[in-house]
Amino acid sequence: MAKSSGTRDRLIHSARFLFWERGFAGTSMSDLLAHAGVNSGSFYHFFESKEALLRAVLEQYLEALRPQVVDPAFQKSNQPVERIFAILAGYRERILQTDCQYGCPLGRLALEIDPENRPAHKLIAENFQGWIGAVRECLEAIRARLPKNYDLDALATYVLAVMEGGVMLSRSYSSVVPFDRAVAQLREHFRLLLTPPARPRSRVHAGRV
Repeated sequence: MAKSSGTRDRLIHSARFLFWERGFAGTSMSDLLAHAGVNSGSFYHFFESKEALLRAVLEQYLEALRPQVVDPAFQKSNQPVERIFAILAGYRERILQTDCQYGCPLGRLALEIDPENRPAHKLIAENFQGWIGAVRECLEAIRARLPKNYDLDALATYVLAVMEGGVMLSRSYSSVVPFDRAVAQLREHFRLLLTPPARPRSRVHAGRV
């Protein structure tokens, strides 16, 4: 049983790496088998198709989001806004570690997978929603400091869009600068949101001292 479990895990691990490096369409079955060191019989024992393996990869991303992405970032600060930027800093580290070749695997798959593959897109959306939910937790903690009736879901989605866009631009420019610019602008957005409005000055009536 342990050997079988290890074979399945190797297939998922290889798929995660190859789908990120080459894309789903650019990864052939022979690539997967060679990278995982298994034969086709072992593959079809666990997965009926490459699409089924893709779903397993997406499910693993969803399971790993909290322990591998969110919790380590949250441990770096107890300040809600700084926790959001700690999550973004984690992606910046990945950009630098890969010499600006990092591309968010979920973002890549979201663009590449055929729209008709609804099971895969449903899992991709669940991953994105989990990410948005983690940011929203931080926003809930500062709700009282935000403008009245502010849409927290929209703001959390905006943070995700900044991350995805910044990662994509940094990869295209082979530089972390676009990511840093996008994050700096997001921080300025938060500063403006959280700055209390200036009180209007009281008028002094003419003739009064």
